[in-house]
Amino acid sequence: MPQASVTVLETQRLTLRQMSFDDAPFILELVNEPGWLRFIGDKGVRNLEDARNYIRQGPMASYARFGFGLYVVSLKGDPSPMGTCGLLKRDTLPDVDIGFAFLRRYHGQGYAHEAAAGVIEHARREHGLARIVAIASVDNEASANVLTKIGMRFEKLMQLSEDAPPVKLFSLA
Repeated sequence: MPQASVTVLETQRLTLRQMSFDDAPFILELVNEPGWLRFIGDKGVRNLEDARNYIRQGPMASYARFGFGLYVVSLKGDPSPMGTCGLLKRDTLPDVDIGFAFLRRYHGQGYAHEAAAGVIEHARREHGLARIVAIASVDNEASANVLTKIGMRFEKLMQLSEDAPPVKLFSLA
């Protein structure tokens, strides 16, 4: 039986809703796309059970703990998932950060920009966040361009852990 999806926000073209276990097939596809593996990393999600665990331990745990997390993005009037966008609270960063990822077939159409701008507005209005950060792989120019378009500024190169590669830190105050 499908789970009820909770719509968090809408933009001109998009609906962003909380993730549910019904999204496991989409998550399995998304986290194994070449762009995800290259710029975000291998999350070890190899089957639907792994995808459900990813949803449980990531987005669902974040909703319960912080009241926000990564949301599923779809076109208004079409519930098919096309990407994720939302807020994360990582132990390795002092501030909440915004993250997004879209299936390759939805790249280059302005969806990441539209979703991220909506999430920033929502973060300020609903969660009172004055400062929001973002990280991007050093060679991920597409994400850096989206972050710049939503008003974020490059702050510095940093490492999230001692053995991690450097990432670009962006901020919006």
